[in-house]
Amino acid sequence: MLAEQLVAKFHSVDTTALCDADKSIRVLDSGIRPRSAEVRIVGPAFTVRCRGDFFAVLRAVESASPGDVLVVDGGGSEIAFAGELFARGAIARGLGGIIVDGGYRDIGYVRGCELPIYSRFVTPMAGGTSQLGELQVPVTCGGVAVAPGDLILADEEGAIVVHADRIESLLEAAAAIKEAEAGIIAKLDAGSTLSDGLNVATHTEALRNGERSTLQFLT
Repeated sequence: MLAEQLVAKFHSVDTTALCDADKSIRVLDSGIRPRSAEVRIVGPAFTVRCRGDFFAVLRAVESASPGDVLVVDGGGSEIAFAGELFARGAIARGLGGIIVDGGYRDIGYVRGCELPIYSRFVTPMAGGTSQLGELQVPVTCGGVAVAPGDLILADEEGAIVVHADRIESLLEAAAAIKEAEAGIIAKLDAGSTLSDGLNVATHTEALRNGERSTLQFLT
């Protein structure tokens, strides 16, 4: 399973701070939406590719390791690739979540589910069970490439994909951003303005002069 300290670090930040720390982070299409009561995901991707058939997802539920996040490339098809039974099965095996670029069903159960579940569609119509599909291969989910073992992080803002080798440095950078933002929030609550916490004036002047500049927090 993912190291507990990394999980704890993610719980102190969010996907917005991670995206601020690295603009090249892969962000899943906003059409992939949370369906469950619990929305926060952090874990390695266990990838699935299937088309019109959900048997591969069942195979993945039974094959993945505790903490793994099933990332299902269903081709964006508006059929259900999983439902209540698969969610319960994933919970029984200690999985970290399910993300489906396709449909999910049994939302009456899923809505209160402790397992984070994301999907593009909600639909009662399920696919077939006659194709093996593919497990642990590079897939596309939500318009971005996902490889087996990539880290999936998700919260109320959306879902992102990070190469496992980069997660520690990104979490540290995101934590620094959250700390700086907290300083600005404290200033705003005390009656200051955004310009008291950001280099608005100097950044504006630099851009007017055609100079390279970045918007930065003031220390």
